[in-house]
Amino acid sequence: MAEESDQERTEAPSPQRLEKAREEGQVPQSRELATFVVLMTGGAALWMTASQMGQSLSGIVKSGLAFEPAVARDSHYVFDKLSGQVFDASLALAPFLLLVIIATLTGPLLLRGWLFSSKALMPKFSRLSPLAGFKRMFSHQSVVELVKSIAKVGLLGSIATWLVWSNLDGAFSLGIESPEQAVAHMGDLVGRMFLLATGAMIFIVVLDVPYQLWSHLDKLKMTKEQLKQEAKENEGDPYLKARVRATQREMARRRMMAEIPTADVVVTNPTHYAVALKYSEGKMGAPRVVAKGADAVAAKIRELAAEHRVPLLEAPPLARALYRHTELGDEIPATLYAAVAEVLAYVFQLRHFQQVGGTYPNVPVDLPVPPELDPLQAPDAGVRA
Repeated sequence: MAEESDQERTEAPSPQRLEKAREEGQVPQSRELATFVVLMTGGAALWMTASQMGQSLSGIVKSGLAFEPAVARDSHYVFDKLSGQVFDASLALAPFLLLVIIATLTGPLLLRGWLFSSKALMPKFSRLSPLAGFKRMFSHQSVVELVKSIAKVGLLGSIATWLVWSNLDGAFSLGIESPEQAVAHMGDLVGRMFLLATGAMIFIVVLDVPYQLWSHLDKLKMTKEQLKQEAKENEGDPYLKARVRATQREMARRRMMAEIPTADVVVTNPTHYAVALKYSEGKMGAPRVVAKGADAVAAKIRELAAEHRVPLLEAPPLARALYRHTELGDEIPATLYAAVAEVLAYVFQLRHFQQVGGTYPNVPVDLPVPPELDPLQAPDAGVRA
């Protein structure tokens, strides 16, 4: 049951999944919204231009029906006159048609924005499958579309019937008006009725747009396994990345351990921390940290230092300060120059004693470590003693 639940599409689509679907032409679409915008624009344009358009078209028809003797004598005159009438009719209808074309192009963009996808134009032979077509006929989407169609027909039919019934007197009065007045009045009447009837579709649009957005996201839902796979592809396999980081740490530790035999001194805490320092006069501006570690790593540093006869110096405040405020390869902070200088002076004296003999050097104590650098004395103290 657990494996089956993992395969259910219960997770919201990721931004990458949404972008990929958009590239393939899968975007939320509301035919009701596009139809509503076109019809409302057409109705408004018809209502606003009905009078002028009616008068222009009426004049064109009247001119075309008038008999002129030149028509019988010159065939070219007929063609020229007909071309002029077609041009005048096109000018009269141009504002209305232009607004409708603009609405047709911009209506779908209200929900999905500008989109061009060549993948959406590619043929899909799976759509030719009778079984797939049968499933689409009885799918949840088909049922919703059927309910919307019935609701749209019922709503628009009821409102159209009411509008026609309430404007019967105006329609009957067209018969007693002059042709020019009748055409203009009829255009205004039809445009207003069409606009009001189309406006009723707003109720369907208000319900359809949220449903289309929900349906689009629901189709793109992902399984938990898909989310994990996508995360692996984007960020890499976390297990592999962890192994790489572990390998990198191990390699860095080996390089660090290889530097310990060349160190001049190892400063200890004495057990929790160990920091190996190296200084080459003329090659370094200041002593550098070549190794550092805590607990088991610190013990390994002390062991290698003893094996290669690198001096060990117990100086807890200095060890804590170096461990906290330096990284591998860094020069020591300037505020620790004085303390480290005493340590190196002791180391050089110790080497001289080991090679020549004489008086054993005094081990430095109470090194001048600024309190703000010692984690035990700093306000944010968090390093163990």
